[in-house]
Amino acid sequence: MTLPLCAQCKRFGGQLPASFTTSLLSYSSISIMGGKTAVVTGATGLLGRQVLKAFANNDWTVKGTGFSRADGTDILKVDLTNADELKKVLDDVKFPDKVDKDPEGTRALNVEAPRALARLCAERGILLTYISTDYVFPGKPGDAPYENNAEPAPTNLYGQTKLEGERAVLHEFQMAGKEGLGVVLRVPVLYGSAKSNAESAVNVLMDSVLKAQQEGANINMDHWALRYPTNTEDIGRVLKDIAAKYLETSDRNSLPRILQFSSEDKYTKYEICQLFAEINGLPIDRIKPNTEGNDPNASVQRPYDCHLSTKALKDLGIDVSTQDFVGWWRREFRAFRH
Repeated sequence: MTLPLCAQCKRFGGQLPASFTTSLLSYSSISIMGGKTAVVTGATGLLGRQVLKAFANNDWTVKGTGFSRADGTDILKVDLTNADELKKVLDDVKFPDKVDKDPEGTRALNVEAPRALARLCAERGILLTYISTDYVFPGKPGDAPYENNAEPAPTNLYGQTKLEGERAVLHEFQMAGKEGLGVVLRVPVLYGSAKSNAESAVNVLMDSVLKAQQEGANINMDHWALRYPTNTEDIGRVLKDIAAKYLETSDRNSLPRILQFSSEDKYTKYEICQLFAEINGLPIDRIKPNTEGNDPNASVQRPYDCHLSTKALKDLGIDVSTQDFVGWWRREFRAFRH
């Protein structure tokens, strides 16, 4: 589960307004400038597209950054692992399956890129929101829900690098004496309108349901770990509300550094497959529920329940309501069929 916001700054005489803010979502971020101008990084991704829309629909002037799908006009091409390109954006424009296979690339994306962006933002007095994950927690049975100040203890490389990214971002702001401008938002697994099912660990389960219609298919599906799928439109709204709250508050040091957002809808992967099949009138006899939990002797324990508490957001007066998971998918599949 990433984004950026950018806007032309030459109208400000090449100077960065004091109220400029940025939000970083894994390999995405949001930068918000004075006069409700914003830049969303990772704007072509599953979450970035919805964040871009959330700001644009609420009277913000917004630009996006991307890489492979950048058009050079509305979406500016930026490599977030390149510090020089990040600096150019801020100065000129002004505004876990694959993880283990590429640990160096993962650390560059989740730790070093956010660290570099945080340093640049801190130097310029820019608010930065770093998007993290519920996998910073171990997810042991009985521990959830986790408050924003609970002790992290990730059990996989993805969670570990995201935690390192959190700490890197907050450290850069602390070193610059700008602690109130660095914010972390943790979110769980995402779903939403996607260009391909592979963009989301939730959407992609529909591919398994379709594959199960083939003769001879035999699919094992996890029916143990609990997930709280959260819609990207809701996350986009919350990010906008966080930006507004932190920009309008004069004493940002009184605000929390770490926030969390999550749906309350709870499913296993197998239960999501059951739901998709039921909505579409399809059998899933060839998908077998796997209820095996952790091997107590294994060196790495999979998270069982990493549910995030949203209390810190509620205390700020930020709306934490979410779309109904079943209702959203009924509408989505109906629209697809038509």
